Amino acid sequence: MLIHNPSAMLSTQNYSALPNRETMQRVCKAVAALDAMLSPEWEYRYHTYNAEWAEGEEVFEMNDGEGDQMLVLFRPEGCVINGFGLGCEEIDKEQLTDDLPPHFHEFIFGEPVASIGTTFCLWTSESGEWQISQNAVAEDASEEMLNVLDGNPQTYQEWAEEYFESEALPAKGISPEAIAQVYQGQPLTRELVERISRQVTDWEQLREDLTEIKYPFSF
Repeated sequence: MLIHNPSAMLSTQNYSALPNRETMQRVCKAVAALDAMLSPEWEYRYHTYNAEWAEGEEVFEMNDGEGDQMLVLFRPEGCVINGFGLGCEEIDKEQLTDDLPPHFHEFIFGEPVASIGTTFCLWTSESGEWQISQNAVAEDASEEMLNVLDGNPQTYQEWAEEYFESEALPAKGISPEAIAQVYQGQPLTRELVERISRQVTDWEQLREDLTEIKYPFSF
């Protein structure tokens, strides 16, 4: 199971517990698949995943609809995270991305990131280690956004049970074991979906959503 220390809130000041690139991508797909089950209406989802962002590139997005936004790009060479916290003081992006590998430049300096803005940025080095600029600041909203990436299914469960209406959830709450199965990348069956959400009525739509995420299913 993908369990990290739940007491260590992730941020640019404390990012050593971030999963490696492969695990991070699996977690992002799981979180997007869980949101698709709990929120059939796209506009109410916090987390989405586009497995065909561009050739060789996939992107996970967190958007709270109120100005905070995070994009995570996956490329064969590694991973980069761009976050923007509304109300945070923006410093020069060049300072936040010194030593950023060139293969991430088009994403970080191009659209839509350029229009979204940047209050924090993290990336993987050639060795796969997470890195940030020495110019990173504490008040950058990274703690509010990065924590969902900690690899702990309980983190998502606690967030979802607070965010989604009770009508969306099973009568006894979301099964933590079911969420853990999704975090492990196990194919979704109808039985597994129904242990997570009471919202799914259009199974064809869910198939389309999961196909876009490239999350496996068998229903």
